Amino acid sequence: MSSNFTIQRAITDDAQEVAVMVGELLAEIMNAIGVQAFNFDLVETTSRLQDFLNREKYFVFVARGVSGNPAGFIALYESYALYAEGTFGTIPELYVRPDYRTNGLGLRLVSQAKSFGAARGWKRLEVTTPPLPQFDRTLAFYEREGFAISGGRKLKVSL
Repeated sequence: MSSNFTIQRAITDDAQEVAVMVGELLAEIMNAIGVQAFNFDLVETTSRLQDFLNREKYFVFVARGVSGNPAGFIALYESYALYAEGTFGTIPELYVRPDYRTNGLGLRLVSQAKSFGAARGWKRLEVTTPPLPQFDRTLAFYEREGFAISGGRKLKVSL
């Protein structure tokens, strides 16, 4: 039951635990798509996250079970766009460890993100899921939480 978890905003001391879960998330995605789509280094990711948290460029909420062990997290960053009518938030990562899925913990993390964003005056939250059949359950989860497909595809270019 998700009520057995506490959700708190991450501080720099939480960075390594969150970075480990980021590695688990990326490995799960790459396993699902069969492509080495991400590079992951635990030390670099931990350091990067500490920097982002210190500069308030990234906001992370960690869910912990009664034992204090991390069960999942949601990350957010603030963006600005005219199409979005001002300031909005983006969810680059949401991860719940497999043993804790299907108990409402993902919903609680998204609810925390919505509350945080509303308190910051964000107009909306955005998230991107891969348009692949392997991620239909992820898409269905977000749709159940009130997210609507807004079109387009996420593209990238390395700099």
